[in-house]
Amino acid sequence: MAASRRGRIVIIALVLIGISSCAVGGLAQPPRRTLRQLERHFEEILRRPEFATTRWGILVESLDRRMVLVQREADQLFTPASNMKLYTTAAALVRLGPNFRFRTSVYALARPDERGHVEGDVILYGRGDPNLSTRTLAGGYLTPFFDLADQLARAGVREIFGDIVGDESYFVGPRLGVGWEWDDLQWYYGAEVSALSVDDNFVDVTLRPGEREGDPVQVILSSPSVAIVNRAVTAVDGTPQRIEIERGLQDNIVEIQGVMPRDSLGYRAAVAMHHPALYAATCFREALLRRGIHVHGRAVAADWKVRRERPLDLRQMIELAAIESIPLSEVIRTVNKISQNLHAEILLRVLGAEVKGEGSDEKGLDVIREFLSEIGARTSGVRVRDGSGLSRLNLVTPATTVDLLRFMSRHEHGAIYHASLPVAGADGTLERRMTGTPAAGNVRAKTGTLAYTFTLSGYVTTMRGERLVFSFMVNHHTGEAAHVLSALNELCATLAAFAGP
Repeated sequence: MAASRRGRIVIIALVLIGISSCAVGGLAQPPRRTLRQLERHFEEILRRPEFATTRWGILVESLDRRMVLVQREADQLFTPASNMKLYTTAAALVRLGPNFRFRTSVYALARPDERGHVEGDVILYGRGDPNLSTRTLAGGYLTPFFDLADQLARAGVREIFGDIVGDESYFVGPRLGVGWEWDDLQWYYGAEVSALSVDDNFVDVTLRPGEREGDPVQVILSSPSVAIVNRAVTAVDGTPQRIEIERGLQDNIVEIQGVMPRDSLGYRAAVAMHHPALYAATCFREALLRRGIHVHGRAVAADWKVRRERPLDLRQMIELAAIESIPLSEVIRTVNKISQNLHAEILLRVLGAEVKGEGSDEKGLDVIREFLSEIGARTSGVRVRDGSGLSRLNLVTPATTVDLLRFMSRHEHGAIYHASLPVAGADGTLERRMTGTPAAGNVRAKTGTLAYTFTLSGYVTTMRGERLVFSFMVNHHTGEAAHVLSALNELCATLAAFAGP
């Protein structure tokens, strides 16, 4: 989910309340039967006092009749937040195809000799697989790295006289997106982007109170990817909890301070890790050792700047092992259902690498811009600056978004794209929204949230079976998050209940 630190209260509100009944207007009133009634109800919602200083951009169009039903500032520019993922996943699906897979390889200069010795470095080369994990794949800790280590063992490798190099040079440029805010970068949604990513490049930090007053707070990590400096202490029952967590932007040292009462239920934070390729190399080296392959060297990392000085020609290397990812069709489902920022940014750079020959964000953005031009989307003034929507430098219009969604509804891979979107009242970021309304199980749409920004764009079918495409963009809303989320849900319920021709 694209979110800023100062906007985390907005997200907490969304998660805790779920705004599930927002249907107060959608169910209590009779369905609208004419376009005028539909437009009037939209205007009534937008004119509520809580939206006096809020900017709304709206476009609702019939896919079946190719006509506009409702519009408001549809050609004006808005910050899209995570609606940007609609663009990235669409371009990836069309340009790469649903069966595209990410390959992670292990290279050496030569095969092992008769004693099982490999002279020189062994390269763990990443190509952007977003789902390498030490904690979620079947089999538990280090699963993908054990797979690679087992392949090396079967290839006869017994001893490595060199370093284990985590190579992320498939991606070029900074690991952070353009226009990302510095206070996002220590949290999971602002994780560094690497061609060699593990565990979504973050670590779960769970805190629990100690047994007695004055004891250090207990710290539990989901992986050993960060170092902890723990200054937080346990306090008497009923003490107000105050916990602060900070990770430096150029290290993996997490400092924890504050107080936690003995009767606390605990505290959890998802903290981004710095230099994920180095952690990947460390995990692989550990897997090799556990599989009985002795490694004389260290775990190190190499990025595009290192390879500029010491080029790596893969044509001269021997691939000793490799694993492939799940297909792209499943990857985009994760990106859109749960609004996964890192995976979207990885897709952007893979687009650049596969289509333009350079795995940079800028080349990936070129692919998206060309894609929008080819499909005839209205792009006047539009600016796309990242793949996830975390950047506040992105500017799109409801019209551009509807053009994109309309094209994808008719594309050969449109069903896969459609299925990747959250379903109202059922799953993803819409799981708790619109329940008990005509929109539940009907609306499929991508959410977007930043501080003062809320977006929702997707598809809905009316009471009479007409397929609609819509884009709602809300900027500059400084009031309660619940108000705007409820209004967006009500707009969707109104469309789902529309009984017009």
